[in-house]
Amino acid sequence: MEFHVRRSGPPQPYPVEYKRGKPKTHDADRVQLCAQALCLEEMLGLPVPRGALFYGEPRRRQEVTFDDALRARTAAAAEAVHALLAGGVTPPPEPGAKCRSCSLEAACLPKTSTGCSAAGWLARALREDEYP
Repeated sequence: MEFHVRRSGPPQPYPVEYKRGKPKTHDADRVQLCAQALCLEEMLGLPVPRGALFYGEPRRRQEVTFDDALRARTAAAAEAVHALLAGGVTPPPEPGAKCRSCSLEAACLPKTSTGCSAAGWLARALREDEYP
């Protein structure tokens, strides 16, 4: 992520998130950018009313306005993550085409996870590393 600041007038951060692929049909990228804007607002004490997503495949920038609805979706996503962390719950993987480009595919292995838990995997890994 980078952010631009206006050349004249009071500073106003403008976050820009770069994505390699195409725009998606869901709001995940917009929510991610809005979360970055909310962090900038909190850190800098300045309003961040908009930002941009730059997609590498069409090589186009999409401006995103951080309206009340997007801010509410972003806050709801953050609250859901906090609830997962507080409850110690790891959501199950959702296998799909996206897995092929994920850096964690080898660790996650959604196609071969036959209901094994992360706790079970960790216990086996620790037993294997024990010294006699």
